[in-house]
Amino acid sequence: MKMDKSEMEDDLRTEYDLTSLRVRRLGSGRKSFGGATVRLEPDVAEMFPNADAVNEALRFLIRVMRDNQALAPAAQANNSNAADD
Repeated sequence: MKMDKSEMEDDLRTEYDLTSLRVRRLGSGRKSFGGATVRLEPDVAEMFPNADAVNEALRFLIRVMRDNQALAPAAQANNSNAADD
């Protein structure tokens, strides 16, 4: 049964201004507040106790990838010089 406004009790003080309040959505439809949200698969999530651990592991992976990319051109140059001989 739907209640009319006149039937509802209002215990809030008149000085409270609720017009500026916004409703937050729950779930995938909610707004992101400056950060990206990534959903981990359950088998991956069980390996990490918190978001900081995930970020640390990803930063380590990024460093390894960058180091390997930096070494790859030098290794290719060495291989091409050896092939010229």
